[in-house]
Amino acid sequence: MTEWDAIVIGSGLGGLTCAAYLTAAGKRTLVLEQNQVAGGCSQVFRRKGNRYEFDVGMHYIGECHPGGRMTTALRGLGLEDRVQFRRLDPDAHSTLVFPGLTFRVPSDWDTYLARLIEAFPDQRRGLRVCIGILRRIGAELRTAVLPRRTVRSLLRFARTAPTVAAVGQLPLTWLFNVCRLSPLARAVIVGECGDYGTPPSRASVALHGGFLDHYLTGGAWYPRGGGQVVPAHLIDVIQTHGGRVRTKARVTRILVENGAAAGVELDGGETIHAPIVVSGADLKRTYLDLVGRDHLAPATVARVARYRMALPLFSVYLGLDIDLTEHLPNSTYWCYPHTDVEKVYRDAYEGRIPDEMPIFLTSATTKDPGNPHAAPPGHSTLEVMCLAPQGTFWPGGDGYRQDPAYATLKDTLTERLIDRAATVIPELRRHIVWQEASSPPTHERFTLSSLGSCYGIEMAADQIGPRRPGPRTEIPGLWLTGASTTWGNGIVGAVSSGLGTAGAILRRPLSAEVKAGAVIADPARLTPIGPGWDPLAVSKPSSPLRRRPRVPAE
Repeated sequence: MTEWDAIVIGSGLGGLTCAAYLTAAGKRTLVLEQNQVAGGCSQVFRRKGNRYEFDVGMHYIGECHPGGRMTTALRGLGLEDRVQFRRLDPDAHSTLVFPGLTFRVPSDWDTYLARLIEAFPDQRRGLRVCIGILRRIGAELRTAVLPRRTVRSLLRFARTAPTVAAVGQLPLTWLFNVCRLSPLARAVIVGECGDYGTPPSRASVALHGGFLDHYLTGGAWYPRGGGQVVPAHLIDVIQTHGGRVRTKARVTRILVENGAAAGVELDGGETIHAPIVVSGADLKRTYLDLVGRDHLAPATVARVARYRMALPLFSVYLGLDIDLTEHLPNSTYWCYPHTDVEKVYRDAYEGRIPDEMPIFLTSATTKDPGNPHAAPPGHSTLEVMCLAPQGTFWPGGDGYRQDPAYATLKDTLTERLIDRAATVIPELRRHIVWQEASSPPTHERFTLSSLGSCYGIEMAADQIGPRRPGPRTEIPGLWLTGASTTWGNGIVGAVSSGLGTAGAILRRPLSAEVKAGAVIADPARLTPIGPGWDPLAVSKPSSPLRRRPRVPAE
């Protein structure tokens, strides 16, 4: 018996966006999440009696301006007025700190180039060429349609994105060499590459051009009310349009019958049937564990096995008894002990932890000081993270939490990250009232991602664009969405993948329709939001579907 029209595995933003569009278009859709909170890497958690709220992965977002991909995708679900964003400092959405230079990244291409030339006046010519190419690539990618693996599609893409077609697949280091940029100038231009987790030697010119354009065209933003707001509203669309989200429901097998997807089996043996199964779960686990090698072509198994996962992160979460808005601008911080960005990645690839670690530092209470869930008045939260080694570097295996070596390593890394953060916030240690850390094994336990990667397969030049999996698989009825697909990683990449996968399933140009102004969901069916609305509570739907009481609107 078919119980649902579609099943979505995983409640990351790719899965939730796909499910929201499918339900809005009339498909009865069930989302299954193994964790107790829906949202994947966009979820939050609270500590110390719910006094402090921390983001897992929602740190800053591009394309939240009018016409941006994020706002457009939300508008198509009737969420334009429900999900609002606060802009980070347009004069410095990121602050890059190197020995001898602090560079403030503005949300504007012209100002960005002018600021680079001011910092490196003797490299004016090379900087103009380098930034000019990256800017043209960003503009082309904004309007071009991602190519499929067909000659006609690739030729069409080459006509609409000639700079991308000519040099986009070359490594970023090639562009830097051609432009004869100094090590410090290169380090500044790639100072935020931790956002996609790939070093300049593996990143393509197209990847970095698109990344810079993401923020330099429309600014950097953060959701008002915290990171959980976005998944909470997507859940509301799903459940008010006939779908359902189940947490604590781990899928252990994708059912394949007569060569086609037929549903899923859950941990405990429950089976649920549907002719459409969408996996927003980890790509390798989807193919090799949930589907199984017996149902796949040998070439597919070999290709999936070859995909390299992006490096994972180590994160430290701090609750502070001071108001950081009095000490920090509304900016994220990237702090490097040297200019050799390649070495940062090489250390992680080779399993080394340097004494002086580069860090990313951000504060949700600085980005959204009005969020009542973030911290008590006069207090703040701070998140500090760094790239980390993968796999066997971490002791303990499945029982890692009980391993003394793991605990010692985790404590050591925590202290090093706090020391580095104190270079930005003097006397930081005096104000810490809560601290906690998460490692790659932690992330793998909560999200079931291979090697604890939050970025999916690495965004290297040989794993992006047409070389990345699209939404369709070789198994009829089985579809993919999320960070490892064509749309790439990050918040906007995941949301775009969900919209794109839904359009492919429905066989309609859904992205184009939404971009043209179509609203697929019915805003009148959404739950009214009152002053006591809590996005984290909404994101913990109980296993039996219970309608939340309707709260009178403000």
